[in-house]
Amino acid sequence: MKGLLNIGVFLLVVGSLTSCDYQKYNRIRQNDYRDGDKYVYGPGLDSAAVQTTYKYTSRPELAERTNKIRQKLFGKSGL
Repeated sequence: MKGLLNIGVFLLVVGSLTSCDYQKYNRIRQNDYRDGDKYVYGPGLDSAAVQTTYKYTSRPELAERTNKIRQKLFGKSGL
């Protein structure tokens, strides 16, 4: 009897999960004003955006600050 109840509860849970619309409200319904912008989305569907190809010069004076932020976020053990 208890096993039958567990199976019934399991089927109820699975049924309720399959009936919901997964991530239905996890999007913003608005126009994308950057649609087609190669700087943001790249020249093609499988290509990287133009902004990801930029290289920046290293600033060693920021290393200490970066390490303090990393320690605050992840603890003293580091990565």
